[in-house]
Amino acid sequence: MFEWLGITPQALLAQLLVGLINGSFYAVLSMGLAIIFGLLNIINFTHGSQYMLGAFVAWLGLTRLGPWLGHDDWAVNYWAALVLSPLVVGAFGMLIERTMLKRLYHLDHLYGLLLTFGLALVIEGMFRQWFGISGESYDVPEALSGAIRLEELGIILPKYRIWVVAASLVVCFSTWWVIERTRLGAYLRAGTENPQLLQAFGVNVPLMITLTYGYGVALAGFAGVLAAPVFQVNPVMGSNLIIVVFAVVVIGGMGSILGAIVTGLSLGLIEGLTKVFYAQGSAVVIFVIMAVVLLLRPAGLFGREK
Repeated sequence: MFEWLGITPQALLAQLLVGLINGSFYAVLSMGLAIIFGLLNIINFTHGSQYMLGAFVAWLGLTRLGPWLGHDDWAVNYWAALVLSPLVVGAFGMLIERTMLKRLYHLDHLYGLLLTFGLALVIEGMFRQWFGISGESYDVPEALSGAIRLEELGIILPKYRIWVVAASLVVCFSTWWVIERTRLGAYLRAGTENPQLLQAFGVNVPLMITLTYGYGVALAGFAGVLAAPVFQVNPVMGSNLIIVVFAVVVIGGMGSILGAIVTGLSLGLIEGLTKVFYAQGSAVVIFVIMAVVLLLRPAGLFGREK
């Protein structure tokens, strides 16, 4: 079969791994977008810039924090950055929500989209001015360097790529479980349906909304840290990815968290397979699928018709 297709099993498996890694980033980022839209009704176009911020916070902590503080040997390593960077980006997101977005909840979605799109341009422009667009490298942590050789399949799996997939799956399905299967998730869903009634029961709805937006943004920061050793850390890394992530969210269903996870992983694999059989189409295959889904099911594969 592989001879008929003109590829080797090793090449196919390698592209599937690449697709799974891309799908992991799509899943985490689109899940953050789905949470923000599904629970807050905000189309967060700043998500790509917040993903970029997560990568830059990790890189700055590793390379610049010590010199800034006058201690060259001080640095925030990768494992600390996995925790601190999402917290920093999430706090920045909560500041945006408290000062700007909360004024738009009762207006049309277009106002939130325009505001977040403008913020994305401002943030990206600032980082272009400070760091240029050439990109900075971020070393793979020593514990995850190297690769695992699978002799039976004749392929080599980089340890860090395996870690990216595993960490993404844990974060995605843990988040889904909390929102869909716990009392906290029930409060979040109730807050989108009837915030006045929920507040009458003593729940601080404004704080809950702020924390929810902060968590969705923190997911983008977490994805940025995961991406830093894989891609070049540069100001345009978010803008290059956000359009694809929005397509993933539309296909899965706006606001559907499970749809974002499943669709993100699936489309990553489809994109990887397309690179094997028709490389020129890999850049547009997701958008072709989006067009077909919108024609057949406008609410998305996992979305609900209103």
